[in-house]
Amino acid sequence: MNCSAVRLAERNDPFQSSEVETEQNFSFRSGGSLAGMTVPLSGRRAQAARNDSVILDAARDVFIADPAAPIAAVAHKAGVGISALYRRYPSKEELLAKLCLDGLLLYVELAEEADAALEAGADPAETFKTFMVRVVDADTHSLTQKLAGTFEPTEEHTRNAIRAGELNQRLVDRLHEARVVRPDLELADLGQLFEMIAAIRFGDDERRGQLRRRYLGLLMAGLFQPDATPLPGPAPYVGEFASRWAKTT
Repeated sequence: MNCSAVRLAERNDPFQSSEVETEQNFSFRSGGSLAGMTVPLSGRRAQAARNDSVILDAARDVFIADPAAPIAAVAHKAGVGISALYRRYPSKEELLAKLCLDGLLLYVELAEEADAALEAGADPAETFKTFMVRVVDADTHSLTQKLAGTFEPTEEHTRNAIRAGELNQRLVDRLHEARVVRPDLELADLGQLFEMIAAIRFGDDERRGQLRRRYLGLLMAGLFQPDATPLPGPAPYVGEFASRWAKTT
């Protein structure tokens, strides 16, 4: 997976376009004869959806590279007019908040899929490995490293952060119950491990992905040691790093 944030909701702002697209996932189940029909998106709505994706992808690249960059740099990279960008996101802070919310929602989605797999009886060690790889490939924690403190978190950010913490705790508890990880692995360790991997930013997307997978493998080799000697120093306590999300002026 590349570094683009997931698109979890469609916005309906109209941008200029005469092109018509079809949406494949709308089917009418009553009446039978219309089942499987595609529903056309208007050209304006289709263009709006494409513009939103392009803007958010560009914003992610620009602000991870330089959180202080002006919003005009996003418009330039996205190839859209500044007025079109401002119709979507009236301020830089709103755009930053959207990026981080998308990343958080993606993390919650991946954690929920791991939780569901464990509930269905999947192997805890393999489930955890798959979860770690998917989160690293999604690169959600680059957003945390670069954008914490650049906007005021909303209630939706807080609610989903709590949900992510609950899912992480369930995952760590399952791993300890199965005795597949070192006994001193703590809930708050997970975020720091992901951020360590996200800090690897050398090379192009392909090389960066290779390096991250390599060092994730080394980290996991140390995690899957149920009889390991204790680690030096105490683990982070839950909430120890929360203060960095307070917006700085």
